[in-house]
This record gives sequence, structure tokens and C-alpha cells, in this order.
Amino acid sequence: MSEHITVNIDDQEIKARPGDKLLWAALENNIYIPHLCAIKEEKRPNSSCRLCFVEIEGVSRPVTACSRQVQEGMVVKTRSPQVDRLVKTAFELLLSDHNLNCRECPANRNCALQKIAKERGIKLKHNRLKPFNRTFELDDSPDEFALDRSRCVLCGQCVWADRVGAEAWIFGFAKRGIDRVLTTFNNLPLAELSCNECTLCVDACPVGALYYKKD
Repeated sequence: MSEHITVNIDDQEIKARPGDKLLWAALENNIYIPHLCAIKEEKRPNSSCRLCFVEIEGVSRPVTACSRQVQEGMVVKTRSPQVDRLVKTAFELLLSDHNLNCRECPANRNCALQKIAKERGIKLKHNRLKPFNRTFELDDSPDEFALDRSRCVLCGQCVWADRVGAEAWIFGFAKRGIDRVLTTFNNLPLAELSCNECTLCVDACPVGALYYKKD
């Protein structure tokens, strides 16, 4: 078997390894596809952010690039009216439950949401969907970092880092649907748990939900 296969993405031929997910093959070849929840090491992506839709020639409807394996001769489009509509809707749903005070956000100018908005020409404000306006208590109990759930996008990056990287099992999700929320074990402040402040979760956060405290 050949070590690499050929895939055509946006009229650009790239080489990818058999078994690779389409999202990572594109990103490794400098072809940007919006994403928040994708984790390269995860064998079964949950595709929860719904931002990495693409069209594949011969497939009747858009699919998530994080869950689709590359195939020899695959022809992919990262932009189309249908793809753009799906991505914009998913993005606006995220914004409807997100603190959009970017100026005061610790991730300002280094935020995945800002990057997606710039790449796709989407405004970072509430348009079609009214904001949920949920309120959360800031957890600044750790010495090194803090957790602001009002900026959480429920991507699961910190949960993966906490469970797989740190093996601490502090973070998780509670409830479902619009009530879904990032939580801690027994909903306790981080300083009261077995957190050793390795900060892997902070480094994994693509937005400003987990951030380092300033000196």
C-alpha cells in the first residue's frame, strides 16, 4: 500500500496518509476548515461544534471533515452556499450563548472564534438569534488560572486534556441541549479538587474560558 494518497481540496491536490481524517489532512496542507471540538488523537470524533462541514463529490449532502477519512481521488470543496449556510448557523448558535465582550477577554486577538469569523466573514455579534444571557460565577480559586464559563464554547478540549493528558478527571459536562454546561467534579471550585494546576486545560482552551491570571 502506498504511504500517501492524493486528495483534491478546493482544486488543490494534496498528499495525505490513508486513514487520516479529512480535517487534519487539510490543515496540515494549510487549507483552513473551521473547527473547535476536533481532537486529532480522538478515534471517534463527536463533531459537536458542527463547524467543519465540507462537500465531497459524489456525496449527497455536506459532511463533517473531522469524522470523514480521506480516500484516494476524493474531491472536496470547503466552501459552497450550503456549506457556508450550515457553518454560519452553527457559529451563530455558539455566539448566542457566548460572552461577546471581546475587549475584556483574555483571549482577545488569540481566539478561535475571532479566527473563524475573519476567515468566513461572519460578524462577532448577535444577529438572527437572541442571546441566552446565562449567568455563571467566575471560578478564580486556582493560583495560576481561572474559569469563566460565560466564554465556554463546550468544545471539550479541556475535558480531553484533563482526562487524557493530566488524568485528573476534574472536568465534564452536565445537562443537555441549551442547558449543557462545563462542570467540575461535584460542581466544586477547582481549588477544592485534586487539580495540581498543570494547566494543560488552559493551554487546550481555544477561547477565553480558561485563562492564566496576570501577575
